[in-house]
Amino acid sequence: MANEDLSKLRIDKAESAFHAKKRRKWLRWILPSISVVLLLSLYSAGIFTPSVNVEVTSVSQVYPSQTFTLLNASGYVVAQRKAAVASKLTGRLVSISVEEGSVVKKGDTIARLESDDAAALKDQAAANLNIAYSNLEQAKAELNEATLSFNRNKELFEQGLVTKAEHDASEARHKKAIAAVKGAESAIKANQAALQGAKVSLEYSMIRAPFDAVVLTKNADIGDIVTPLGAAANAKASVVTIADMNSLQVEVDVSESNLRNAKMGQPCEIQLDALPDSRFRGEVHMIVPTADRTKATVLIKVRFIDKDKRILPEMSAKVAFLSRPVTPEEQKPRIAVNPASVIARNNKKMVLLVKDSKAFEAPVKTGGQIGDMTEVLDGIKPGDRIIAKPSDKLKNGSRIKIAEK
Repeated sequence: MANEDLSKLRIDKAESAFHAKKRRKWLRWILPSISVVLLLSLYSAGIFTPSVNVEVTSVSQVYPSQTFTLLNASGYVVAQRKAAVASKLTGRLVSISVEEGSVVKKGDTIARLESDDAAALKDQAAANLNIAYSNLEQAKAELNEATLSFNRNKELFEQGLVTKAEHDASEARHKKAIAAVKGAESAIKANQAALQGAKVSLEYSMIRAPFDAVVLTKNADIGDIVTPLGAAANAKASVVTIADMNSLQVEVDVSESNLRNAKMGQPCEIQLDALPDSRFRGEVHMIVPTADRTKATVLIKVRFIDKDKRILPEMSAKVAFLSRPVTPEEQKPRIAVNPASVIARNNKKMVLLVKDSKAFEAPVKTGGQIGDMTEVLDGIKPGDRIIAKPSDKLKNGSRIKIAEK
């Protein structure tokens, strides 16, 4: 039994050689096939092809108004109604009720100066006026008595019952009483004026907004001395600076040689550096009738047609002077590329996108012309990098090298 078991463990050399020959034959066919496939894959991936130098551009948005722009100029947003609010009196600031950005209405109290002395003068003037009223009543009473006495003595004098001296004395007393009443009435007017002056002086201690505005800067704080001239050491000439946001306009300098392209009421489009994705409609409000001889420019003021709370004074701005107004459809930006960037392959329009130093075909849907640019409706987005002038030798996945400008 042991010999039979051992005989089963013997290797058939003929069978082993057959299987080995079969494996070698399989490897002779498979390995070359794998190598060919691998080489073709590497070739398709562009490993064995040299990089092609190309110019690359970024896809951007354009506005249709660029096609009918006559002139471009830059400047700043300026409030045409602006004030440094101060007091007519000199005094110490005891309260301030606004800060930067506060919205104030005409007549609102912005700040208050110490006013004890002005209040005392007002009280004194009011008391003097009351005294004047009392004196007038007294004078009227004396006039009434003098009138009765004069009339009585006049009748008696005509009857010969009183002397000439008594008649003349009553007449003089009557005239004196009339003059006293007039004097008392004048004293009332004088004291009324004094009271009004005291009220005005007291009102000067209340610093109020002269018009509807927004506070731009706060120049003083509680405890500061405020004086109209600001000549004293550490004194403040104004408490706040305010501006009417409805009066914002863009002021730009236009060279004299280009002034023919601007006229009153001309439609404009305004772009703010702080809001690059927005365009605002405007029109020429004023061409200042004088030139700056040092710069050979003329100042033009452009008002905003569309109001926006994001627009602030002193923002940098660019103004496009247009040949016609912008329609609602033209207010939205559109994607556009140079026509040379669009190629036709397999009856399809496409561009070559740049990703990881390779070019990839991207089918696009084009629209009309925007000036010298072609509108792209679908297929790419702003910020994509594409080849500016793709050549025929560039294929999908071709390796590229961006040319240095």
